[in-house]
Amino acid sequence: MTTTPDAPAKDSADKPLGPEDFDLLDTLLDTLRDKDDEIPQWEFCEGFMAALVCFRRPVPPAEYWPVVFGETFVPAQNMELVWHWKRRWKEIETALDAAVEALDDDRAYQPEVLDTRGAIASLPEEERAEVEGDEIPSFAQVWALGFMFAVENWPDDWAAPRDKEAAQMLDDALSAIVALTEDDTGKPELSMFSEDGPPSVSQKR
Repeated sequence: MTTTPDAPAKDSADKPLGPEDFDLLDTLLDTLRDKDDEIPQWEFCEGFMAALVCFRRPVPPAEYWPVVFGETFVPAQNMELVWHWKRRWKEIETALDAAVEALDDDRAYQPEVLDTRGAIASLPEEERAEVEGDEIPSFAQVWALGFMFAVENWPDDWAAPRDKEAAQMLDDALSAIVALTEDDTGKPELSMFSEDGPPSVSQKR
């Protein structure tokens, strides 16, 4: 028998997701992955969600749940995940609607992405050796793959508008995201993991 959590308090529902919330989301997705190894990690879901928020029309959950979590996903049996999803959706929607002029504005959208290469580079040598040879995603690569997964599943919703200037803006934006889906093969010069961490991201990226 599946039980659902009590309804969250309003002040809790309005709070931005913190590190403990994202850790919980990872745990919830890991649990789903025990039954379906196609369940994506949160960074992919974050990119997927960002694309959904950018749609020209509202996309109902019943339409996107099967796409991202498979046909067997039952929201009523995963209410904690659904609640955190809705909270993050509201955050992303608010941030993307904000009239910001610089990305360092606190109101700007800050994707929840991992610098996995930077994290591994910061490990002791013997621990780094354990993952040597593994395919490690570039910074924001998984996020971009999630975003483009949504674009590819609803191509009609991403058709270029008739206005030439708007169409060019859309094309430029999508091209930038497509570039992020590629491996970062440039010389590592920046660390997104920590200020004094070993470089893991190229200047171009």
